[in-house]
Amino acid sequence: MTEKVVVLGAGYAGAGAIQRLEVELEHADAELTWVSEHDYHLVLHEAHRVIRDPGVAEDITIPVGDVVSPSTDFVQARVESVDTDEQVVALDDEEVEYDYLLVALGSQTAYYGIPGMEENALTLKGLDDAREIHRRVKQAASEASRNDPAKVVIGGAGLSGIQSAGEVAEFRDEHRAPIDIYLVEALEEIMPGQDSELQGTVRRHLEEADVDILTDDPITEADEDAIYFDEGEPLDYDVFVWTGGITGQDALDDCDLDNEHNRVTAESDFRTSDDRVFAIGDSAIVDQGNDPAPPTAQAAWQAAEVAAQNIARAINDQPFETWTYDDKGTLVSIGETAVAHDVDVIPVRTFNSYPAQFLKKFVAARWIADLTSWPRALKSWSSL
Repeated sequence: MTEKVVVLGAGYAGAGAIQRLEVELEHADAELTWVSEHDYHLVLHEAHRVIRDPGVAEDITIPVGDVVSPSTDFVQARVESVDTDEQVVALDDEEVEYDYLLVALGSQTAYYGIPGMEENALTLKGLDDAREIHRRVKQAASEASRNDPAKVVIGGAGLSGIQSAGEVAEFRDEHRAPIDIYLVEALEEIMPGQDSELQGTVRRHLEEADVDILTDDPITEADEDAIYFDEGEPLDYDVFVWTGGITGQDALDDCDLDNEHNRVTAESDFRTSDDRVFAIGDSAIVDQGNDPAPPTAQAAWQAAEVAAQNIARAINDQPFETWTYDDKGTLVSIGETAVAHDVDVIPVRTFNSYPAQFLKKFVAARWIADLTSWPRALKSWSSL
């Protein structure tokens, strides 16, 4: 009997898994279907570059036809729901049946019930989001003056918030635009939970880029003109970007799988509470003992290969492999500079400037090369 294998999502987890599944299922009696709302894979951890220059988009988007072979059926559609009893995925205009399903839908922005946040904040979860931030920043700058500069506020000082602030600063400097930039974090320090050495180095680079950092005061409300804090005075804005957290996709709201905040819980072999459904990437909370795997690009890259192998093993009734996340370090860009920390192949714990910038570019280029080719990756180098 032909086994129908369906992969949902074209992010790091989905794109990596679909390629590996083509290899694993090459000689199996199986049909492989890839479903995504977009007909391209986005190198999401470089999407912040589009805030400064929309022309970067071409270099960080990879058409699905460059990722998979013609033998894989690609369906461009939005996933609406998953019915595990009927083994059917409902799309916006059709249904897809499966025997084995890999959920790799990624995440969406979490607003934590903060009044006015969803209605008034821009987000950075895709290419269109980055383009809209660019448009709004450019418009605000054109309407401002040196005596009355535009205020761009970034809420959330994790990787996305920091990198977004860095790109706005580069845009300001390149265009000599009258812009004040604020990076707001509810907790005591930027990059919460990270090593203090990394936090301090990143903070220094942000301050050198004239980014005002406001910490230790959560946002309690947002309207179309200002954000409000638990203790401090309101902060007016012209552009407000929220990067403060993630949650699962709405398509998993009513899915009959064990989950937390719409993120499907999975074992270390990526099996969910349904034996025919596997989950990886930001869609999943993957068991790693004391703490789950982080919702990062490098975790998704690592997980994709093992998840694909385990789906093939399920079809062949073979034992599953377990996966252990290997943290290979942190890379963060602040405009044209970058900071690297705990990179496993470098003896220096924290470093910055050109070596960190080169390493960050190389990591993104290697991912593009793995999906396509090194000539394609080198063509994108200047945009990374």
